[in-house]
Amino acid sequence: MKSKIRPRDLGQLVAFERQRTKVIYLSIFLCVLLYFGGVLSGNNGILKYYRLNKIKDSLISEIKNKEIENKKLRAQINSLKEDPFYIEKHAREEFGLAKPDEYIFKFQSNER
Repeated sequence: MKSKIRPRDLGQLVAFERQRTKVIYLSIFLCVLLYFGGVLSGNNGILKYYRLNKIKDSLISEIKNKEIENKKLRAQINSLKEDPFYIEKHAREEFGLAKPDEYIFKFQSNER
């Protein structure tokens, strides 16, 4: 049921139209605000997108670091399998081994 307002003069009509315009603009503003609030913080919002993008970048960086580490380990494994100089060096440094006619001297530091 629509009620017709019959203003008595032009002043009331102008005031009514201004009030109606304010209500319309406020409604539109609230709808836009709710929409952008949902876009920004919703389940598939922009903020979540940026968070996930940051996580993706850190994981890509971690993968690259692991790939570099894997290449170094593969090279070390290959050297241990095939390079006699590297095998000897590794045996001397890691296990303290020496050739039959060699002596190993270990020095202790005086730091306390």
